[in-house]
Amino acid sequence: MFKVLIIEDDLKIRDIILENIQKWGYDGLVLRDFNKVMEDFAEYQPHLVLLDINLPTFDGFYWCGKIREISKVPIIFISSRNSNMDIIMAVNMGGDDFVQKPFSLEVLLAKVNALLRRTYSYVDVEVNVLEHQGVVLNLKDNCVLYQKQKLELTKNEFKILYMLMKNNGKVVSRDEIMRKLWEDESFVDDNTLTVNINRLRKDLADMGLEDYIKTKRGQGYII
Repeated sequence: MFKVLIIEDDLKIRDIILENIQKWGYDGLVLRDFNKVMEDFAEYQPHLVLLDINLPTFDGFYWCGKIREISKVPIIFISSRNSNMDIIMAVNMGGDDFVQKPFSLEVLLAKVNALLRRTYSYVDVEVNVLEHQGVVLNLKDNCVLYQKQKLELTKNEFKILYMLMKNNGKVVSRDEIMRKLWEDESFVDDNTLTVNINRLRKDLADMGLEDYIKTKRGQGYII
C-alpha cells in the first residue's frame, strides 16, 4: 500500500485530505509536530509527500530541500500562494507538482495517483533511510544527519551504525558486527573493531550525540 505524508498546518484541510487519501486506498499520515518533520519522514518512509508552503518555524521550501538531501520521493506542493516565483521556487527546490488552494479534491487525488503510478510502476519501492532518536542514517550515501549537521562515514563506520540502528533497543555482539564487516573482505579483528567503534563514537559526540552507542560489558553494543 502506498503511503502519503501530509505536511499541512491547516487542520481542516489536513483532515479532509487524509480522509480522501484513505478512501482511495492509500495509507496516510498527517504531521502533528512541525519540529519533527525529518524524524517523522524517516520513520514513516512515505512514497509521496503533500507539502504546504506556509508552515510554522520553517516553510515548505526549506523542508523540501531537507527531504531532497536524503530522498527522491515525489513531492507535491499545496499552497494558497500562486505567484510565478513561488511555482519556480517549488520546482527548483525539487518539487514534482504544484496545486493551488482552494483546490478540487478530485484534481489533487488524480495528481497523487498519476505521480505514484509514474514513479513506482517500473521500480521497486526502497527504504532509503533509517531513523532513531532524531538521528537519520542515509543508506544511499553513507551519511548520518542530526540537527542540521551532516557527516560522511567510512564504509565500516556506516555498517556498524546501520546494524545498531536497525536493531535499536537490542544488544549486537562484537562477533555479529565483525562477521558483517568480514562480508566485504575487510580485515577485521578485535582491535580493528574497537578502533572503528571509538572513531564512530567520537564523530557522533562531535555532533552532540554523546553516549549514543552504549557498551554492554561482555555482550556487545546497543543504541
